[in-house]
Amino acid sequence: MSSWDQYQSTQKIATRNGFGDGLLEAARKNPKVVALCADLAGSLKMDLLEKEFPERFFQIGVAEANMMGMASGMATCGLIPYTGTFANFSTGRVYDQIRQSIAYSGKNVKICASHAGLTLGEDGATHQILEDIGLMKMLPGMCVINPADYAQTKAAAMAIADYQGPVYLRFGRPDWPVFTSSLPFEIGKAIKLKEGSDVSVFATGHMLWQALEAVRLLEKEGINAELINIHTIKPLDTEAILQSVCKTGCAVSCEEHQRNGGLGDSIAQTLALMHPVPLEYVAVNDQFGQSGKPLELLDKYGLSVNDVVDAMKKVIIRK
Repeated sequence: MSSWDQYQSTQKIATRNGFGDGLLEAARKNPKVVALCADLAGSLKMDLLEKEFPERFFQIGVAEANMMGMASGMATCGLIPYTGTFANFSTGRVYDQIRQSIAYSGKNVKICASHAGLTLGEDGATHQILEDIGLMKMLPGMCVINPADYAQTKAAAMAIADYQGPVYLRFGRPDWPVFTSSLPFEIGKAIKLKEGSDVSVFATGHMLWQALEAVRLLEKEGINAELINIHTIKPLDTEAILQSVCKTGCAVSCEEHQRNGGLGDSIAQTLALMHPVPLEYVAVNDQFGQSGKPLELLDKYGLSVNDVVDAMKKVIIRK
């Protein structure tokens, strides 16, 4: 068995559970950690902290803009506030407050956003935000993290407590394979899951599992792909990207987000400036989502394992 075969699904747990467990651990380690929630404590698993540290939990209700303002004030007083609500409410609804009250002054606020992307499923297009990474990465000084599974989300939720400055942490609703438990997590450092020479595959969030399955399939056809987990989209690990593409000569980016403004665009900018090579996107192509089961939606919008396989084959031909 090759070393990268260790990345098997041991169980399925939602990334939002990883956030809840990580937040609780962060609060246990650091008394400055506090939590603010917009009436979704159960959905984001913030009720774990509420139960153990009720004096450090603030239920704001359906008033997300107020929540961001309060978090900014708490950060000014030296606390480390984590805000929690769905990703569309964490960004689109409160972009002005985040820009003016948090990002502009570099407040130490952790914006924690659940139920992102198509895998939110049956709640449909109004809740399946696919623009949030682009919105948040454009804010000067904003760190953007999109972990791949329960274990990585838990690690990220703990790590951001020690990171000085505003953070956008994105995670999801559905039960998802857990496979990164043995990996270290460092903000801004990509993780190479597999060495390869034919194509570089860069994946973030839920799409890392899809990419992993695709790489396994193509290995059987003799295609040797390099797979890298880009859990931190900003600051981007450009060194890891360039080292990989200098070896393989082509790349695929995989994300549960719009093509415009996401991880793929960050990689494309890096390649255009430093080392131009062919790049294929696996992402939603300028569309809103719709109601449906998570895996069926990934298939419909071109984010299936087979779509990653097709992108890899296509970009290799372009070399």
